[in-house]
Amino acid sequence: MNMSKPLIYCDYNAGAPVRAEAAVALSRALAAGGNASSVHGAGRRARANIEEAREKLAAALEARVENIVFTSGATEALHLALGASGAASLIVSAVEHDAVLEQAARAFGAALTAPVDGHGLIDLEALERLLAAAPKPALIALQLANNETGLIQPVAKAAALARQYSALLLVDAAQAFTRIPVSIADLDATYLVVSSHKIGGPPGAGALVLAPGAPFVTTRFGGGQERGRRPGTENGPALAGFGVAAEMGVRVLADEAARLAVLRDRFEAGLPADAVIFGASAPRLPNTSNFALPGLAAETAVIAMDLEGVAVSSGAACSSGKVRVSRVLSAMGVAPDLAKAALRVSFGWASGEADVDAALAALNKIAARRTLAGAA
Repeated sequence: MNMSKPLIYCDYNAGAPVRAEAAVALSRALAAGGNASSVHGAGRRARANIEEAREKLAAALEARVENIVFTSGATEALHLALGASGAASLIVSAVEHDAVLEQAARAFGAALTAPVDGHGLIDLEALERLLAAAPKPALIALQLANNETGLIQPVAKAAALARQYSALLLVDAAQAFTRIPVSIADLDATYLVVSSHKIGGPPGAGALVLAPGAPFVTTRFGGGQERGRRPGTENGPALAGFGVAAEMGVRVLADEAARLAVLRDRFEAGLPADAVIFGASAPRLPNTSNFALPGLAAETAVIAMDLEGVAVSSGAACSSGKVRVSRVLSAMGVAPDLAKAALRVSFGWASGEADVDAALAALNKIAARRTLAGAA
C-alpha cells in the first residue's frame, strides 16, 4: 500500500473497524481488570460487564439471556454447535463457510450437500430429499448471508422443512447480523451464530445463541463457565465491546441498511461496462458487491488496489501463495476463468461516498491498464 495515502477500507466482510463506543467499553473493562469467576469485588465487576453484554446481545437477537453462550468467535461457536447438537447427520449447502465444511468431516465423518442455483441459493427440493433420507435427527447448517457474495438464503423455508422432518437448524448469521434483521425466533433456528469483529466490536468474541429447548450435549469440560457449556475464562473486555457494538448496530439497522445499499449501488454503477456482478438479481446484503472484471486476475487486482491505498478482497481463497477458484462461485456454476477474477467490496459503518468514489477511481485505473495490455 502507498503509505502516503489514507487507507480506503472496503473489506467490512473480513472485519469491521472497531466502533469508538465499543473501543471505550473494551478499554474500561481492561482497566477494571478482574476474573469474572472470582467472588471478590474486581471479579464481580468483571462478571457484571459480561452479563451486561449478554443482556444487550439477547435483546438484539430476540433471544433469552440464559441462552447466549459466549465464545472466542463465530468459528468456535459453529464448532460448539456441531458437537453439542447430538445430531446423527449433517446437511449443508454447497456454499457454506469453511468453518462448517472442514469441521463436518471431524464431527460427522461426512456431510450431505445440497446444491445451489446460479444465484447461490440452496435448492430446497434437494434439501427436502436429503432430509427424508438422512439418519435422524439431522442437523441443517445454513448461512443466513454468504460471506463472499452477500446472497441471503431462504432460511425461513429451510426452517419449515426442518420442522417437517424433525431436524435441527444451525444458522450462521455472522455476516448478516446488524446488516439485515436477525432474530432467532423469526428465523426459527435451533442454533444461531454471530461474531463481534464483523459488526464493529473487538475481535476475539462471538456467541452461540440457543433456541428454548435446543439440544445441548456437553462435550467440553473445565471451569464451568457459560453455564458449563463453554468452559474457559471469558474474554470480558472484548465481550463488553461486543455488547455495545450489537446494541448500536441494531438501533440504526434500518437507516444504515438503506444507506449502505445506496453506496453499493453507486459503486456497481461506476464499474467498467464489462464487469460481471454475481447474484445481482437475488436478495443480497446491502453492503456487499461480488464481481469480476474479465481478464484481470483477482490476486493482481487486490495487490494493485492496495498500492492505490484501497483495501478489497479476492473472491478466491489463497493458500501457500497459490490461488484456487472460489468454491462458492464454482457451486454457482461460474466459469473458472471468470471466478479467478472475482473481487469483493464490502462497506460498513464508517464508509461514505468518498470511499466509494476513491475505490472506483483506483479500480477503473487498474482496469484501463488491463485494456491497454490487451490491445498491445
